[in-house]
Amino acid sequence: MVRILILLCLASPALAQTPMTAAEFEAYVTGKTLSFGTAGAPYGMEWYRSDRRVTWAFTGEDCQDGIWYEEAGNICFDYNDDLAPQCWRFFDEAGGLRAEFMNEPGTTILYEALDTQEQLICPNMAS
Repeated sequence: MVRILILLCLASPALAQTPMTAAEFEAYVTGKTLSFGTAGAPYGMEWYRSDRRVTWAFTGEDCQDGIWYEEAGNICFDYNDDLAPQCWRFFDEAGGLRAEFMNEPGTTILYEALDTQEQLICPNMAS
């Protein structure tokens, strides 16, 4: 029985991990452009500017400007569109960020694929 409990604890370290706070997230992302992927495929890129302003683009789609803020332990993004703010929990892992979509828990998990100091190039906007 003890052996099973030890194996379960070792097999699921992410469950014990604490989500990043807004201050930790801000310190990690500000001034960067991060690329995210899911299940080994590209998902999108986001440029994090000062004052919690962001520019997001799904892979192969136009950019959207928005803001991010903390709400109930989540990091939420509002792109001034007709959609509800998109809320995530971020975890700082050895290989980069892991993000879990909280609007529909268990549906989308993203992983940081690349970070750069370059701004996101958006042909559809003058960011």
